[in-house]
Amino acid sequence: MISLAVANPGSLIQSVDWVAIAPPLIAAVAALAVLVTDLFLPERHKKWLGRLTAAGLALALIALLPLTGGSPRATFCVQNVAGATDSAGCSYVADHFALVFQLLALGGALIAALLSVHTVDQEKLPRGEYWFLLLSSATGAALLPASRDLATMVIALEVASLPAFALVALRRDGRGAEAALKFFVSSVTATAVMLLGIGFVYAASGSLHLGAVAQGLEHAPGQLKPLAEAGAVLTLVGFAFKVAAVPFHFWVPDTYTGAPLPVAGYLSVVGKAAGLSGLALATTIAFRPYAHTWGLALAVLAAGTMTVGNVGALRQRFDTRYSAVRLLAWSSVGQAGYLLVPLAAAGYAPTGVDPLGATAAYALIYGVVNLGAFGVVAAVGRRAGTSVDDFRGLFARNRWTALALAFFLLCLAGLPPGVVGLFGKVVVFRAAVDAGLGWLAVVMAVNVVIALYYYLLWTARLFAPADAEAAVEGGGERRLPVSLTATLGLTATAAVVLSVAPQLVLQVAGGSLF
Repeated sequence: MISLAVANPGSLIQSVDWVAIAPPLIAAVAALAVLVTDLFLPERHKKWLGRLTAAGLALALIALLPLTGGSPRATFCVQNVAGATDSAGCSYVADHFALVFQLLALGGALIAALLSVHTVDQEKLPRGEYWFLLLSSATGAALLPASRDLATMVIALEVASLPAFALVALRRDGRGAEAALKFFVSSVTATAVMLLGIGFVYAASGSLHLGAVAQGLEHAPGQLKPLAEAGAVLTLVGFAFKVAAVPFHFWVPDTYTGAPLPVAGYLSVVGKAAGLSGLALATTIAFRPYAHTWGLALAVLAAGTMTVGNVGALRQRFDTRYSAVRLLAWSSVGQAGYLLVPLAAAGYAPTGVDPLGATAAYALIYGVVNLGAFGVVAAVGRRAGTSVDDFRGLFARNRWTALALAFFLLCLAGLPPGVVGLFGKVVVFRAAVDAGLGWLAVVMAVNVVIALYYYLLWTARLFAPADAEAAVEGGGERRLPVSLTATLGLTATAAVVLSVAPQLVLQVAGGSLF
């Protein structure tokens, strides 16, 4: 007879820290509530689903407050993980790093939800499916920064990605299906490569928990080191795809163009934040023994990404259909290069120096102004179109919308009065210089100058004299829908406040993130 008794049965049972997991849990519960409510709600009342989505995301953001100001909270822990110290054996850790990126993910999803209200009605998208998919993707994006083992990170990444494929495909004009197919095929390929890499890493280290992986790789036998190094490289491919780093960026312009505008804005901020947090966790914790190797790789990746993104935006014709969206898409690729600079610097930083605060600060700034820019494009696209030339003379038709877009573009360019954008670029530039990556700082400076051209060219069109035909067509454009007004007001106010007091970003993202 086989005895299944264990010496200490209580050790197999652990309590769950519900406060720690509340932010992604609330988003998940809201997604289920929307899905069930959609089944019983009459069609004429389904507008309430958007309000329920916004309320769920707002509640998830509020759930971050009890986690601030104290020590990190961990749950789902395994006590016998080799080399585990403090929370190294835990699968979920709500530390400062996780809270900053959960703020970005849930806040970005809330702004995208506000932006979506008008689009869902205008394009007659299926309401229940749209809001459920948006909340589901936001749940995965909020879970990823708190994940501390490779298995949970993969699950969170796929929970964030799979609903995004469907969101892109919801537009029924043919372009949505094509964009979703490109997005899906390239993403699945990247995920397959990443899973292969994780298998290699597990074989070499004997663990999936990030802290234990680092110790396992450091003491791995010599014959397993090539396997471990190959696994580390393949694992980073999946996260690099989500960040839209070169050469994994090719899906971005077509996907953003084919997706509904709020979904494109969501992918440019929340999707990028999820990939960036996963990349930061994998490199700085799990693959710390290979710091100089991945530091150089990320530096090259950052230089290539910002260069390809800005040159692609520079070559974009302003008179083509959807050129405004494609310009923002290429711009987001270039901005991804800037976001990778502090991660590359982390590979060269001496002990005790944490440049990841620069990445978090710049990601928060970029998230606010980029979603605001997508909001203005959505507002103008209601009456005119989404080519850059459609914005000519916007100041004469709707001065507050034009001023908001001009401010967002100046923030992205890093020019006053968009002080917060300049502040973010200086922080990233300093991280590269402090890490001894002078050549990368030079590449970044050159790219900032390149980006100034197309940002200023678009800004100049806002104040140029409008064509007579455009002036007549825009003459009746007096009032924006409430949801678009709220989106532009929220993002513009946040950008102005941060430009007046940029130290607020450092207070949120400052200090050691781990």
